[in-house]
Amino acid sequence: MQQLTDGMSLEEQIGQLFIVGFPGTTVTPELVELIQKYHVGGIILFARNLENPQQIQELTQSLQKVAREAGQRYPLLICIDQENGMVRRFGNSTTFFPGNMALGAIASPELTREIAQATGRELKALGINMNLAPVADVNNNPANPVIGIRSFGEDPQQVARHVAAMVAGYRDSGIITSLKHFPGHGDTAVDSHLALPSIPYDLERLESLELLPFREGIAAGADSIMVAHLYLPALMPAGELIPATVSRTIIHDLLRQKIGYDGVITTDCLEMNAVADTIGVEQGAVMALQAGSDLAMISHRYDRQRGGLEKTYQAVENKTLSAQSIQEACERVLKLKARMLSWEQLPTPEQLNVIGAEEQQKLRDQSYARSTTVVRDQQHLLPLRLQPEQRILVAILQPAAYTQASDKAQAADTLVEQMRQRHAQVEALTITPEVATNMRQRIGEVVSDFAMIIVLTVNANLDRYQGDVVRHLLQTGKPVIGLAVYNPYDLLAIPELETYLVTYEYTPPALQAAARVLFGEVVAQGKLPVSLPGLYPLNR
Repeated sequence: MQQLTDGMSLEEQIGQLFIVGFPGTTVTPELVELIQKYHVGGIILFARNLENPQQIQELTQSLQKVAREAGQRYPLLICIDQENGMVRRFGNSTTFFPGNMALGAIASPELTREIAQATGRELKALGINMNLAPVADVNNNPANPVIGIRSFGEDPQQVARHVAAMVAGYRDSGIITSLKHFPGHGDTAVDSHLALPSIPYDLERLESLELLPFREGIAAGADSIMVAHLYLPALMPAGELIPATVSRTIIHDLLRQKIGYDGVITTDCLEMNAVADTIGVEQGAVMALQAGSDLAMISHRYDRQRGGLEKTYQAVENKTLSAQSIQEACERVLKLKARMLSWEQLPTPEQLNVIGAEEQQKLRDQSYARSTTVVRDQQHLLPLRLQPEQRILVAILQPAAYTQASDKAQAADTLVEQMRQRHAQVEALTITPEVATNMRQRIGEVVSDFAMIIVLTVNANLDRYQGDVVRHLLQTGKPVIGLAVYNPYDLLAIPELETYLVTYEYTPPALQAAARVLFGEVVAQGKLPVSLPGLYPLNR
């Protein structure tokens, strides 16, 4: 039987099994070497690589030109983490769309599919053909520092419906999808960028919760699955203290055999500390391929990328990694490329017209208008009823730390600007942990001239100082409205707060939508897609 790998050298096949990243906004000499000499077949882009639509398309075209001139049979996989919401790499270069938890608050899989289609149209115009999405994790742990709003919610059935819809939407637009983070990163309290999280549950529990969205995404036609850096002691052999990313028990036995998935499997980035600080990046690449992965992702350092490739060659030479398994993995990758990619279908400059088009903006505005959630308004402060002379203080609490997965540039000034368009007497005060320490004793003096306080929180349930500041504000007797511009779990840190809204992200359109709700121009329609333990059960 004819194989797609027929005539390819072992080195060419191995190169197709790596995804690499690079610094800068143009193709680097090191990257050219990786594509030409090492036959690397996959590239991952980050914000560091992207400036504007024209530059992005020129970059992807340049990458494909290098690959084609090097004799690669199919175009490069050019991938990105475009989850929307707080995980987007484009800045203002593409249309903003709500992230997963905001979509979970809207609870319309049909809209989720439309947004995936719209996102896919823009990605394709830019020359990006693979999106490392959707997130299929079920976030049922309020202390999760890395998934949270990246999940559609905590109901596995609801998450599964949105995952299937998103897969369908990206496939409609011709974009390769990747379900992540298998077998489910939602019930952890550790960020795998920093350390190795543990999921202690047995297979019965995983089947009833974590695995359900992955099964639905596979049934919907997901093109690939990303395996997470998680430790699953109940599933792994005794004494095997390794991440799922490099575990044959998880990749081959569970995903391939038990679930029956026969598509492409990729690692999460092997430079994350859960791998880099334990087994090492280069050895991690070899172990991932030994375990049954098809793509090893090394996103940053050239020395590690070259080292991973060379260590893989050595593993085949010393027969710790079989040439047959390399060929089988390469066949799966090339089969995906042959089905989804073509040298004749690379984007043209005219296709950039879709980015920010009126149709895209209309969908953006409609979706954000439906996501804002009023969790409680026990003091009936909404909508705002203000006299012209009354002053409002917008207190912006800066988190002590951000997750490495999310964009960090907070757009709180968007809310302030939007409020000033509706009420002249609005002032902003940014509060950091250091500022909070100095102002606690005089907080009454700081707010004395204000009729109302709107306080913006970011991960207050994980950042103790923010709850302390809000409590001090409440003690002044001033009306206080809490606006969680990231994580809906913030109310757990300040349950005494009687007026509380959630936007699920601090992107400009999310904050514009919040301003419209505050001033009564629209009625908030979003519903919490997670429970707040001890306060609000999940009620869908």
